[in-house]
Parts: sequence; C-alpha cells; structure tokens
Amino acid sequence: MRVLDPVSDAVSFTLLDEKGVVAPVERYLRYLADTERSPNTIKAHAHDLKDWFMFLMDRDCDWTTVHLDDVGAFIRWLRLPLEMRDQSVSVLPSVAHHCSEATVNRKLSTVSVFYQHAARHGLDLGELLTCWDPGARPGSGWKPFLHHISKSARKPRRAVKLPTTAKIPRILTADEAQTILDSCDHLRDRFLFALLYDTGMRIGEALGLRHEDISAAEREVTVRRRINSNGARSKSPRSRTIPVSVQLIRLYADYLHTEYGDLDSDYVFVNLWGRPHGAALTYSAAHALVRRLRRRTEIDFDPHWYRHTYATRMLRDNVPVEVVAKLLGHASLTTTVSTYGHLSNDDARRALIDAGWFTDTEVIS
Repeated sequence: MRVLDPVSDAVSFTLLDEKGVVAPVERYLRYLADTERSPNTIKAHAHDLKDWFMFLMDRDCDWTTVHLDDVGAFIRWLRLPLEMRDQSVSVLPSVAHHCSEATVNRKLSTVSVFYQHAARHGLDLGELLTCWDPGARPGSGWKPFLHHISKSARKPRRAVKLPTTAKIPRILTADEAQTILDSCDHLRDRFLFALLYDTGMRIGEALGLRHEDISAAEREVTVRRRINSNGARSKSPRSRTIPVSVQLIRLYADYLHTEYGDLDSDYVFVNLWGRPHGAALTYSAAHALVRRLRRRTEIDFDPHWYRHTYATRMLRDNVPVEVVAKLLGHASLTTTVSTYGHLSNDDARRALIDAGWFTDTEVIS
C-alpha cells in the first residue's frame, strides 16, 4: 500500500495482512525511507516482501523460523504461473515461468537484506537468512546467503540464486534517435531527448534539473541529488558534471527563448501547456510523452535506452572505462563493466578487421 508522510510529504509503501500492518516489514521499509531510498526502490522491496509473506502464509510458516528447504520452495513457487500457486501439481517444462531468473534473484536479494536488517536490530531469528556482501573479503562481512547464524561459521559459501543469462542493453541507433527528435512537437520535448542522448542521464536526473545546473559558457551539465517537488531524484549520492555539445546548449537557448519565456521557475522541464502551469514535469507526464512518441515513430523505446546508448557509444569510441563510469555516476567500475562490457557480432568483426585479422593473403588449408 502506498503511504504519504504527513510531515515531509515523502512517498513510501507498507505491507498489510488480515491483521493490519506487517510490523517487521514496516520497520524495514521505514528504514529504507529514512535512508532516502527512492520511492521506486521502496515500492519494489515492498512487492518482493509481499510475495515472501504470501508464500509463508500459504505454507503456514513463521517468518522467524525459515529453513533452506523453504527458500527452495519459494523459488519454485515464484516460477509457477499465478493460477497454479495454490495447487499441489507438477508443471510441465513447456509451461512458461511467471518470474524470470533475474526477477527471482532480485526477490531473494530483497528477502536477504530484510533479514539482515532484522538481525542487526537484535532480533533472535534462529536459522536466519543472511546475505554475503560480494565486495567483502573472505572471512569478513556478512556470511553467505542462507548461512545459519553461528560464531563458528567462518567459511564463506556460495549464495543461493538462479543462473541467469546476461542481457545486452537495448540501444538506439543514430537514425532512431534522430527520428524521435524530429517527431517532437515542442522544443521542450526535443531538448529533453537530446539531453538524454548527449549526457546519458537517468530520466529522474533530467526531470530534477535546475537552470543553475546548466553552464552554457563551459558547455557542462551538473547532476545534483536534491529533493524535488515532482519526486524526481538522482540515484547517485554524489554530484557529477558532464561535458555536452555546443548543439545541445543552442537547443537549450532556443527552448528558453521560444517556449519557456519569462516563466518564473527553477526547473528546466516544466508544464507549459498542461496544468498546473509552470510546475515541474513529472515522471507520469514524461512517460506519457514517451508513449505518444512510440506510437508516432513505431520505435518501442524507453528513456533508459538513451543511457545505454550513451555508454555504448563511448566504449565503442575507446573512451576509457574509468571515464565512462564517472560520467554515468557509477560508484564502481564493476557496475560499468558488467552492464556494458559486451560486444555485439558487429563490434567483434570490426575489431578483428581493424586488427588486420582478415586479409586477402589468408590461406585456408
């Protein structure tokens, strides 16, 4: 259930059962809200924990006494089609899974961190689910996923998760990006998508942008984490400055002169034709714009494709991965490499050609 803090107006979520608020989940979600996690993150954790507690309720199992077998059963339960979850039947391999491997692993991770939070607050949970910090050295940090709490248990074990196949991020070609720009009715919208293409910003970072963040003389845009009236936010806690093209700065100036005018607002992207006039553009308004452009262009894109496109363009142009990570706002190079360290068939062929691998003098014997 979605809830609104009456003091700060911050959006959060909670979990209800037939007795009311599920207290341990509420404490955990409140902790996420207090540590300024995004509403989308809190919502995702709430949905994951809803699945966990529904599963436990179906099995008449107390959340403080779970075992390894329960987690295995939870994985099977998540994979079942919704209409079969309350039935004791076998499912043929040809039946499509309800949750993908990646979704199951995300839910397992949420459950794991939920139990960590409970353990850190002194609750005696017996055979507790805990999580191994992947960045920790062997013998330090939390014990592996599904490890029984014990002072003598010191050897790290492998985490419980399903094997997954890495997905190559979806990107836009130059022609597709231009088609989307040309399909925009307003300079505001054209500037928004040009900004995403030129900076690799997340949509929330763009919607939270203020005029003071754009330095026209230096041709730079700075992403800052702050509280915004439209709920937009930067995922990264650190500010970062991104160099941009002179064409983007010119488009910004045209937008201000032609459409923005003398409107008194700190926000770059605002309602100019809708209501309330002058208010910061919201996520829902931005996604409604994307849906209109999808229909108009027949390109099934979403705003995050621009971020993938930006990163891929830089890596293909041999920009050092350290620079790519900094411009994207990644806290670790591992995130950049694991997400974008892929090669398409065309990338591989181009690299081999540049290396002189295919020549006319090659002999196949």
